[in-house]
Amino acid sequence: KIEKHTYTLEVHTMPSTPTPRPTRSPRSSLSGGVGCAPPLPLLSPGAAAAAAAVSHSHSLPSATISAQSAAPLGLPLPTSSLVTLATCNLNQWALDFEGNFQRILRSCQVAKSRGATYRLGPELEICGYGCEDHFLEMDTFRHGWETLAKLFASGATDDLMCDFGMPVLHGGVRYNCRVICKDRRVLLVRPKCALADNGNYREGRYFTAYRAPAKGSGMETILLPREPFFTEYHQRSAPFGLHHLQCSDSATLGCESCEELWTPQSTHISLSLRGVEILSNGSGSHHELRKLQTRMELMINATRKCGGVYLYANQRGCDGGRTYYDGCAMIVVNGRIVAQARQFDVREVEVVCATVDLEDVRSYRASNPAFGIQAARSASEEGGTSAWALSLEGVTLTNDCQKWSPEVERQRPKVMTEGGLELRVPTPEEECCLGPACWMWDFLRRSGAAGFFLPLSGGADSSSVAAIVAVMCTLVTKASREDPDGDVAKECRRVCRKDDPWVPSSPQEMANCILHTTFMGTENSSEVTLSRAKRLGEAVGSYHQSIKIDLVVEAILKVFQITTGRVPKFSSRGGTTAEDLALQNIQARIRMVMAYLFAQLLPWVRGRSGFLLVLGSANVDEGLRGYMTKYDCSSADINPIGGISKQDLKRMLIHISSEYPGFGVLAEIANAPPTAELRPIDSAAATAEAGHSQTDEEDMGMTYEELGYFGRLRKISRCGPVSMFNKLLIMWSHLPSSEVAAKVKRFFYYYSVNRHKMTTITPSYHAEAYSPDDNRFDLRQFLYNTRWTRQFAVIDEMVARNVEVEDTAVLDKDKND
Repeated sequence: KIEKHTYTLEVHTMPSTPTPRPTRSPRSSLSGGVGCAPPLPLLSPGAAAAAAAVSHSHSLPSATISAQSAAPLGLPLPTSSLVTLATCNLNQWALDFEGNFQRILRSCQVAKSRGATYRLGPELEICGYGCEDHFLEMDTFRHGWETLAKLFASGATDDLMCDFGMPVLHGGVRYNCRVICKDRRVLLVRPKCALADNGNYREGRYFTAYRAPAKGSGMETILLPREPFFTEYHQRSAPFGLHHLQCSDSATLGCESCEELWTPQSTHISLSLRGVEILSNGSGSHHELRKLQTRMELMINATRKCGGVYLYANQRGCDGGRTYYDGCAMIVVNGRIVAQARQFDVREVEVVCATVDLEDVRSYRASNPAFGIQAARSASEEGGTSAWALSLEGVTLTNDCQKWSPEVERQRPKVMTEGGLELRVPTPEEECCLGPACWMWDFLRRSGAAGFFLPLSGGADSSSVAAIVAVMCTLVTKASREDPDGDVAKECRRVCRKDDPWVPSSPQEMANCILHTTFMGTENSSEVTLSRAKRLGEAVGSYHQSIKIDLVVEAILKVFQITTGRVPKFSSRGGTTAEDLALQNIQARIRMVMAYLFAQLLPWVRGRSGFLLVLGSANVDEGLRGYMTKYDCSSADINPIGGISKQDLKRMLIHISSEYPGFGVLAEIANAPPTAELRPIDSAAATAEAGHSQTDEEDMGMTYEELGYFGRLRKISRCGPVSMFNKLLIMWSHLPSSEVAAKVKRFFYYYSVNRHKMTTITPSYHAEAYSPDDNRFDLRQFLYNTRWTRQFAVIDEMVARNVEVEDTAVLDKDKND
């Protein structure tokens, strides 16, 4: 320990030749091995003054400090403050403990090969973040400790400090924890102290936010499972709490877990004021359109304001639910990005490393007087900067305290002394196609299916789904061809039912194996959409067919006629609204039945094994308004666009048409008016672009742009009818208040009358913050008083008052004129 070493200050003239660089010391070990010599103690004010006086009186050019006790042991003093750190994206899968173990182990091996001394992993990486109510089962905790023991046995933590995420039961309470280990020892179990409980997150249902014990109550410890931690590694307990680590080479490290970064009083602030230099955040953050910029700014600003090295790790992929965890692991130093992983990718493991100089952190903080004042005040209030420090004898992080092979030295990244990487943030159009594409690949390969079946109408929604599958095939083909023996190529061969060493020569070749598209036309369908569907199928490379379902429609209507003696008619031919809707809905529902029939039998038709996943194609705006037939083609196995707005989908189609060769038909589809094509064509009203007289926006009584406003105000701004009316009066100031009121009332009527459809909505990729998905995200009733009696009455009163004001304004203007 530091107190056992005697240090002397020797002042002498230095030789003109440079001092040789000390050799590296043996690797540190918690089981009794030796490591770097401990850091030099700070001189007292009196000793510092005396040393300065001696140096001045003799006019010597320099001075050196030697540790007498270090020489006999052969332990050189640290000569550098450089440290190589690693963080990662992992495609974990809830409850796939064996697969999760393999991915974690691989990330540790990559980190070691690049000379890293510390490796950070995602939140709850050992079990997978999305276990949900499985966190209530004791098996989940038991298998977590089993996996940690297996990581120890595999050597994952040998010579590498590893920061794992796993659930821990302590004192009868479930905690979401970081478990920091090195050399097969648990150094610290750090529980999460701020839980995510909004949107898709339900952490408070499974875990308890940790509260540190009162000051002076001593360090809390957790009892480790006897087998194998005591029997094999001779460790019965480990520290438990909000401590930070103080290594014997003076490097300091502290944890912040996911949601804690987003809270008003973030953990990294107190850690920074305590002098902690390396801040880690193992996260389980899912993708949402336009969210990445906010997340990255939080990390950049955290270190720009407080200084420090900030590591961020995240899951990347579909771990069994509607969300896609979008990776983007990164390392930030004093507000500069020095390493950044991809946000979207089909590879399961990605590790990024950076070598940083801790002296840069110390200098950055010391140059900020305001930081110094607050740090000193924090130390005074907490009883010193070491009040929360967990000192680790013989545990080191800096590179000079390690012994590396020449190959590792070559792999280690160099220090980025100035500047930083340019922030890489995809556009919303790129997010719309890349996120769902990666999510679908995970779903396809993990479900065991042989491919997809998509009813392709030639409209914007189903065409968007086909285009996203094309992007998925592009990503998988590229990864397979770059590494024909890699995991992606092996999964591609398995899904496509091909033998080794086949890899697709093009995205179209892969698409022809897995994507099956069918245009299901009726007498009400137009030649325009038939042509678009065919051309898009050819561009994507899908196994495409065009069929007519009129015979099935006629057979069902014949049964109804025989049973009731009545024949329903479309409204354009003298029928009632009820007849008209029934005739439209039967076409839509037959398409769903046909879709599942073809999905089960097309592999058999093509001489292949397996089944196909049916893809839905209802966008988030239609779900919000309820503009869909219950149990039509919106009912499917998965829906990659169910969380994306119509406006974003159109922009995505235009983006793909310009960025991916051969997809020019998508721009044509994006610019065509959306139509359901369920009523007979009125040739007098039909347009060349739509090819039909029926349009979605006319049927809905509102535009898709207006639906975007309604959706964001209802969900994101938490507005009821009156609040929404007040906000739209300002946003739509060009409209009379009576018209704004009519639009708000119309929306809430259709929203509430169709809300029941959200209870059976197909599992959809979560992308939009105003998604109406009733199953996990938008938790509201589905039986409403659709008259909204009180709410609409208040709006009517407000409109009456506004009309008086508007009339007065008009009279005043006329007088002035």
